[in-house]
Amino acid sequence: MENTDKYSDKYHKNNSLINSAPRKLALTGATGFIGSRLLSLLTTADWQVRALYRAKKGRAPIDLPNVTWVAGDLNDDDALAKLVEGTEAVIHCAGVVRGANRADFDKVNEYGALRVAQVAAQQLNPPRFLLISSLAAREPELSHYAGSKWRGELAVKSAAKNLRWTVLRPPAVFGPGDRELLPLFQSMAKGFAPLPTGKNRRFSMIYVDDLAMAVVRWLAADCGYGQTFELDDGREGGYDWDTVLAIGAKVLRNGAEVHRIPIPIALLKLLAMTNILTAKLFSYAPMLTPGKIREITHPDWVSDKNNFTKITNWQPTFDFERGLMAVFDKK
Repeated sequence: MENTDKYSDKYHKNNSLINSAPRKLALTGATGFIGSRLLSLLTTADWQVRALYRAKKGRAPIDLPNVTWVAGDLNDDDALAKLVEGTEAVIHCAGVVRGANRADFDKVNEYGALRVAQVAAQQLNPPRFLLISSLAAREPELSHYAGSKWRGELAVKSAAKNLRWTVLRPPAVFGPGDRELLPLFQSMAKGFAPLPTGKNRRFSMIYVDDLAMAVVRWLAADCGYGQTFELDDGREGGYDWDTVLAIGAKVLRNGAEVHRIPIPIALLKLLAMTNILTAKLFSYAPMLTPGKIREITHPDWVSDKNNFTKITNWQPTFDFERGLMAVFDKK
């Protein structure tokens, strides 16, 4: 798999807005898919990062330059205070994408966001606050996940009047380390793609390094407070599945067709209900749920980056084709 740090180096060299003097910021979710790429890019951009992690017996975070690890979780006010004290900015990236019920999502996506924002607002000089939410928050009625992201946004906005908050809503994020879309991409490489029946669904995507660079641009621009912004990879009108499969055929199969395998939505709903019952029986957090089916069959997940670009000059550099090449290390 391609080492995408070279893209971070390129971003750093081209980003004239980044100050040379190291500054301090706090980051949650630093060990996750998006957070780990963000951590790499932030330190490359000369930020001193305090990163929250959940301590587990026999496992310690990797020692990294310009990173101070803070043990704790989103329920630990002392750890959160240590995390944000004296920082210039807080980036709340932690989130939950799997769960069987509303409480599974809300305890992190809503109440966790609220606690971090409240602790930030209590500082003598409150830091800037960036919430990395999800485009799903645009349709909170669809699923427990979507609702929890929307409620998390409301929680941050209500935390304190003196908090300078900004919300970013990325669409589907992909890249090295992603576990949600990778199984589909691997199936495409083998020549087939199991997808829900139905057409006329459109959606945007963004490569993980472009999302991380959007955060760095926000930090450098120092603007956009009290606003919510959508992001995307620059493809106007987004994608449909036919386009995605055509690109997959070009990148992964040298032009050989990727066959769409239509999965009836009724069957998906049955599998989702079975998954919920099994999750309750064996106490695990499921991904395929009735709410997730409503999300993936929603007709419009197209986002628009233009408002964010206007205030930060951020521009994505990976469309889906280039991003897919990076995921599979295609030269």
